[in-house]
Formats: sequence, structure tokens, C-alpha cells
Amino acid sequence: MRVDAIFENARVRTGAERDSSAIAVLHGRIVAMGEETRELSAARRVDLAGATVVPGFHDAHNHMAWFGQSLDEVPLGECRRTQDVYDAIAKRARELPPGGWIVGSGYDQNKLDGGHPTRQGLDRAAPGHLVRVKHTSGHMSVVSSSVLNRLDLANVPVGGDVVPGDGGAPSGLLREQAQLLLQPLIYPTPMETVVRALDRAGKQYLAEGITSVQEAGIGGGLVGQTPCEVAAYQLARDRGLLRVRSTLMVASAALHELEHDRDDPVTFGLDLGLRTGFGDDWLRIGPMKIFADGSLVGRTCAMHEDFAGDPGNRGYFQVPEDELAETIRLAHASGWQVATHAIGDRAVSVVLDAYAAALARHPRSDHRHRIEHCAVLRPAELTRLAGLGLIAVPQGRFVHELGDGMRAALGPEREDWCYRLRSLLDAGCVLPGSSDRPVVQGAPLLGIRDMVRRWTSSGQPLAPAEALTAAQAVRAYTAGSAYATFRERDLGTLEPGKLADFVALSADPTDRAALDKVKVLGTVIGGELVYQA
Repeated sequence: MRVDAIFENARVRTGAERDSSAIAVLHGRIVAMGEETRELSAARRVDLAGATVVPGFHDAHNHMAWFGQSLDEVPLGECRRTQDVYDAIAKRARELPPGGWIVGSGYDQNKLDGGHPTRQGLDRAAPGHLVRVKHTSGHMSVVSSSVLNRLDLANVPVGGDVVPGDGGAPSGLLREQAQLLLQPLIYPTPMETVVRALDRAGKQYLAEGITSVQEAGIGGGLVGQTPCEVAAYQLARDRGLLRVRSTLMVASAALHELEHDRDDPVTFGLDLGLRTGFGDDWLRIGPMKIFADGSLVGRTCAMHEDFAGDPGNRGYFQVPEDELAETIRLAHASGWQVATHAIGDRAVSVVLDAYAAALARHPRSDHRHRIEHCAVLRPAELTRLAGLGLIAVPQGRFVHELGDGMRAALGPEREDWCYRLRSLLDAGCVLPGSSDRPVVQGAPLLGIRDMVRRWTSSGQPLAPAEALTAAQAVRAYTAGSAYATFRERDLGTLEPGKLADFVALSADPTDRAALDKVKVLGTVIGGELVYQA
């Protein structure tokens, strides 16, 4: 047999039964490994010079288009004073003619000495401009008076609020669904803007060893860019600018009742009955994505008890509980995989009830329904989650970048329930790896390190009993993520018959001692070297 390529002289951590030293590729798939490659002829041979090879990293929950667009926005993640936010906005204002938009992103009120910015501060920083600064979670924004005055404040959507400031007038802070008030001004995003964002984001992803992603919400709601978002991804692919394999979670707002025969099982979804699984190896439709609640660091997620030091605040749901349950039931009954954003422990409880009711009414063995984030998980609810066959999708990097804010919101008595990892594995659950980028930095090697160490940015441990071994963390970012989107037959491990997606590294990431020094040397998708350091 003559193959397209043989990648040799490597330490291949296959993620399967045994490791190897070489990979032979034909038509984008692995056809032989190790000693079996010696007698093969190849169009090209690639000497990996002893590098460690692992399956391509797979981010099970990210926002690629949002991240790509944020690269043009004013970065606020390093701000430590509210005045730093204003100074950064003022600097951008001096560079632009008045009358246009200035958008900043990534601030965290937990890291600012003055809390959230205000519209008055933004007015002073950028007079004559339309200003929006986005919280790192994506669950809230602060806007200037020039923006606020253009919003229909008499019709704030259910599941959000416009926070008052001193004297009762709006402070400029829009939380959760109240951000939809901005849509007449900014939505839909032009398709060309989305394509450019995907291209820019994809280039960085390849440099980080990412070969597959799951886009956590398109087509509507808080994170969707345009009703034509699938077409934007297709356009990027047509132009060779969709650089990583992409599974698209469709916002629940984009689904609707379908005209159907009374005996048809599909009654709810996208036009033509499209649902989870439609597509190919590069671009496909994944779960329906629905929001149950908000943010832990923003203190808007739905909790059973008050946030620490915040009497009376238990957060809230983004949609009424009965509507949430019915949407989940309809999607499940029509064959969709469902991914529900639930962060607070009360939201997790309600979502578990909704899944249990849907499964009881419409039994389905291999549904792989998910709870995105699943940030505050009580022991009894962990048992229920595992018993229902659900997949929790937590983010290891949150512990480092957002951990101090999460600890402050929960208090010591609830810290051990925060972003659980080992407990999920011990309960028999499949654990994916993900970042929620751009909420935090999205490089998988950073996420793997934080899944192992569980340190906040101030050096405090956060639920250290939930730490993983390095090998478990790598498996989450490869095989676990593939399973979470029904791709384990093609992705997640390196075996004959699977897609030839892998990353060459300077050290072994399954070795805890190497986590501080390991770097990406090269990324391969479908047997093609798409990034080389």
C-alpha cells in the first residue's frame, strides 16, 4: 500500500489501549500505526524528532465567532481599577471619530476596586460615542447614556434586568436577557464579520493544538450572531477559512414548531426537520442550546440559598421554569441532543427535573443530554445526573481565572461543590474538556493544567479534591469531548480508521511535572500539517 503520509519518530499517546511510534495516513484517516508503517511506501514522511503526539484537542464549549470579534475590541481583562476601564475606553475614543461604537470586553467586577463601571464614567471617557463594555462572562454589559437612551427600557425581557444606580436612575448595567434590548442596534452581525472572526480565531486555535470545537450557541439569544449563522460557517468553509472542525449548538430561540403529520416523531426544530447530527466531518449541527440561568461571578445564576455576603440575592432564571421544561421536552421528543446552560445549584436541580420528565415521557437510551457548566453541583444532584446518563460540561480554566470571584460568591460551605471534575468521573460520567472562550483564555494546555492543580489566580485552592491526574485531563480534552458530541467513532483517540487529527508537543502532557513547560510544536488535521511552531 502507498499512503499519503507517515508521521514517524514520535511518542504517540493514542488514548487507546497502547501507545505507538508512527502514524500512517490515507485520505485523511489513520490506516496503520507503529511497526505496521515500516513496510509502507508514502508520498511523504514527516520526522517528528521524538515529539509527544496526542489526539487533537477538542473544546466542547467555546464561542469561536465571539472570540474572533473580541480581538478587535478594547481588552479589559487586565484592568484592576474601574478607572482603568475608563482610561482604556478613552484611549480608543481618541483614535476614532465621534458618533461610532466603542466596544470593550473582558472586565470582571470582582477584580475591580470600584465594582462595575457606570454609564456616567463611560460618558466622561468617550463623549460623543456609543459605548458598550462587556463583562467577561458575557452575561452582562454596561452601556453609555448615548446607548441607554436608544433602548426600549419600558419592555425589559423576562429573565433580565436594568440595574439602578444611585438615585434610582439606570446605572447602565444590563444583566442577562436585558442585553437583548441592544439587538435593534447591533443585530444581526454581517456574515462577512462572522467569517473574518472565524478565520482569526481559527488561526489561534491551530497554534494551541485545537482541531475540533463545539460552538455553544448560534442563530439567536445572547450568544448568537445572526439568523444566517450556519450560512456564515459554510461561507468560511467554502473560502478555506474554517480552520477547525466545528459542531454548532443551535440557540433554542431559532427552533420552532414544525408542520407535520400527526404520526411524525419530529415536531419541533429547524426548517426541513434538520436536527442534531446533520452535516459532515467538518461542519455539523449539534445540540439545541438553552439558557436556564446566568453567571456565578456575576451573581445572577439561580441558587437555593443567598450568595455569600449578599442577603436576599439568589439569582434568577432566564426563562420561566415551566417554559424551560417544555422546550427541553419538545427538543428531546424530536430527536435533538439538548445542552442546557445551568450554573447555580437551583438551576441544576430544575434542569435535572426537566430531563427526567422528558426521558420518562419519551424514553431514549443514547440521548447524551448535557448540562453546560454545571457549576454548583450538590452531592445528591450529582447522583441524579449520573443516573440519568447526562454529561456535565465544566470548565477547568474557570478555577484559575474566575476562582476567587466564585469562592467569594459561594462562601466556604459551598466551595466543595464548585466545578466538580473528579466526582463526575467517580460517578461514572464521561467528562469533556472545554474553555467557554472568550470568557477565559482558551488554550487547552492551560485548561489541562488547571484541571490538575485547582488553584485560583491568587494562589488559593478551590475544591482541591476535584483535581484530576494529567492523563485524565488530557483524556477529557480529547476522548471526552468527542463523546459529548457523538464523534467518538472518528475523533478522540488515535487508531486505524479514525480521522488523522493530532498535535505534536514538546513534552508529555500526561506527565504532571511537564505541565509548565509543554508547548505545541505542530497541529495536524486530516493528515495535513496546518500549524508548525
